[in-house]
Amino acid sequence: MSNPREETLVNKRSSPRRKSALESLFRPLAALLKTLRAKLRGRRPSSSIRNKNIPGANERPLGELVSSPASKRSPTAGEWAIRFPRVRSLLRLAALLAGTTLSLLLLGLSVLLLTLRLQSLPATSAAQVSQIYDASGNLLDSFHAGQSRESVPLQRISPYLIDATLAIEDRRFYEHNGFDLRSMARAALVNLESGRARQGASTITQQLARNLYLTHERTWKRKIKEAAYTAQLEMNLSKEEILGQYFNQIYYGHGAYGIEKAAKMYYSKHASELTLAESAMLAGVPKGPKYYSPYMNMENAVHRQRLILAAMQEAGTITPEQAAAAKAEKLELKTLQPAGSDGGAPYFRDYVRQTAVDELGLDEHLISEGGVRIYTTLDPAMQQAAEAAMQDALPSSSEQQAALVAIEPETGYIRAMVGGRDYRKGPFNRALARRQPGSSFKPVLYLTALQSGMTAVTPFTSAPTIFTYDGGRKTYSPRNYRDHYAGGDITMRDAIASSDNTYAVNTIMRIGANKVVATARQLGLDGDMQPLPSLALGTYPASPLEMASAFSALAAGGVRAEPTAILRVEDSKGEVLYRSEPRLSRVADAAHAYVLTSLMESVFENGGTGSRVSAMIHRPVAGKTGTTADDAWLVGYTPDLATAVWTGYDKGRQLTTAESHRAAPIFAAFTEHALTGRPARPFTVPDGIVSVAVDPASGLRYGPGCSGWRMELFVAGTEPIGSCDGSKAGTADAADTAPAEGASSASPAANESKGSGWLKGLSRWLRH
Repeated sequence: MSNPREETLVNKRSSPRRKSALESLFRPLAALLKTLRAKLRGRRPSSSIRNKNIPGANERPLGELVSSPASKRSPTAGEWAIRFPRVRSLLRLAALLAGTTLSLLLLGLSVLLLTLRLQSLPATSAAQVSQIYDASGNLLDSFHAGQSRESVPLQRISPYLIDATLAIEDRRFYEHNGFDLRSMARAALVNLESGRARQGASTITQQLARNLYLTHERTWKRKIKEAAYTAQLEMNLSKEEILGQYFNQIYYGHGAYGIEKAAKMYYSKHASELTLAESAMLAGVPKGPKYYSPYMNMENAVHRQRLILAAMQEAGTITPEQAAAAKAEKLELKTLQPAGSDGGAPYFRDYVRQTAVDELGLDEHLISEGGVRIYTTLDPAMQQAAEAAMQDALPSSSEQQAALVAIEPETGYIRAMVGGRDYRKGPFNRALARRQPGSSFKPVLYLTALQSGMTAVTPFTSAPTIFTYDGGRKTYSPRNYRDHYAGGDITMRDAIASSDNTYAVNTIMRIGANKVVATARQLGLDGDMQPLPSLALGTYPASPLEMASAFSALAAGGVRAEPTAILRVEDSKGEVLYRSEPRLSRVADAAHAYVLTSLMESVFENGGTGSRVSAMIHRPVAGKTGTTADDAWLVGYTPDLATAVWTGYDKGRQLTTAESHRAAPIFAAFTEHALTGRPARPFTVPDGIVSVAVDPASGLRYGPGCSGWRMELFVAGTEPIGSCDGSKAGTADAADTAPAEGASSASPAANESKGSGWLKGLSRWLRH
């Protein structure tokens, strides 16, 4: 009886070699090539192929070999060697090279890892002070003047915080060796699909290596070093040691480094005492302190807290009931005493930092610790004038807040910024917060009207009016302040001076709300605006920075310069990382902007809403007040400076009558003191402006039979042709100057007191 094992061995030796996929691919291709080569030589291919190694094969037609089922059999080793000896040699050589290369790579990797294991970790990189300078080159403040840190062992950190951090930052921390390849692949796929870097994959070990030993510059050299230090940390430290160092190094915003300092700053407790809700909130801050700090943006902070709680629940470290309880817990935040609150212009400093990160793309840690030098546009004298004007206008006993932004029209340089009365009571920057601008938005409306063909003398009736819109399905009934109406027709100049709401809504109904929205966008107002009649009265929010920028375009003759706070950024070696370039765009015709400026000068004339502070300003000035139940504004400009002032309460409190009048004195005091030493100069008159004597009652040209006159400005081609008494009607050569003496029953002096515009403004300026 035969041995089964021996039969198996015999069968294995005598059986044909196992078919190769590569051989099956080459066999028909080789036959086809032989056929083509024969045809190219001008003869028919051999009708048969001999194969002595295959019994019974002897001779078979070529077509049968290629197409018949039998031809699909892979050749044996002997056949392969006979037909393709060179290919087989090349494959053997390639296999040898691949094996050698792999061996060398493994050897090199082993040597590298051994070297890293034996090599000592470098000394921790010392944080360097980053400094900010004003426009005169004087040191304004420092972004980082020593780290506020208290180290604690891992055992004295709340387990909730550890679990929360691992859930959101590095869920596979205990499974990988410093590099999470799975997360890297997932992040690469997400970024590839979105076309931009939306997701990162840095592990906690990588973050620690970066914080301990490196700067935050975005270069390949830094990334290679980070990888090497990450490997060293994993080989030299335990997971618990890495995690402990991480929690004592990470930045939690507002100058706090390490969890112990952060716990005390946010909640007045030790890191070991943090609750689940507090831990989930704090664990979200390091991702972006400016975005996720509850002091900076509570809505974002709560959203990220809930994201972390969901991640913890998914990871199985908390139950759904615990997550729900944490979401419902009301957190008691300690009053923030931010680092740097004693420095100059703290609100502006924060804005510069935000701009450097968001717009210039600089790393936030580079700003905090990289020793960069940032040169800004801030004028120290103007900043001091802004802070003084605010302090003088707001009683110390009042809780009313205020904000001010001043911009140089020609360059867009931010020369002063105040975001509140006391930075030490909170870093919330009201200069960037959007509030309803009220009637201070109306110049945007009237610029659109002028560009749509209306003029300074276009009449509308000032009386209670019910407007219908949306195809007659809806109505809107604006009211004037204290229900005061002229009771008859008024002009655009009158409407701007007295802030008549009925005239404003008549205007937007005539020209179309969509046009007003488009003009607002061009002027840099980016808030949510709907094309509704109420838009004319400034019912959609805007920030003081946006309003100052919009009005600066009017001061510059219709050319808007993008607001600029940073002129230059240098690294610790003095190399320039960023240099600002002017970003100018024409948003309005110069002639229309000048006519609107003339109309807005009326606000500071007798009867205007800003007349109470006109005596404080000794230079040509244009502007517009705005008042709602909660907000009071004055936004205006001279040829040298555009300024927006807002006053009000942060939330839940309306202004009294006295409080609503405090924006104008702040504007006037600041404007006059900020421009001390600069000569007063009038607004530049562009081409295309004509001055016409008109009858105030009718808006037509003055004639001998008219009751009165005043000089009015028009964009060439829009001036009235006919006169109020019918004289010279239909001609374009009507009188363009003041009427002759005795032509009117009223004297020129009396008429001047009733009139307004550039003539009176120039007269007042000369008197001062």
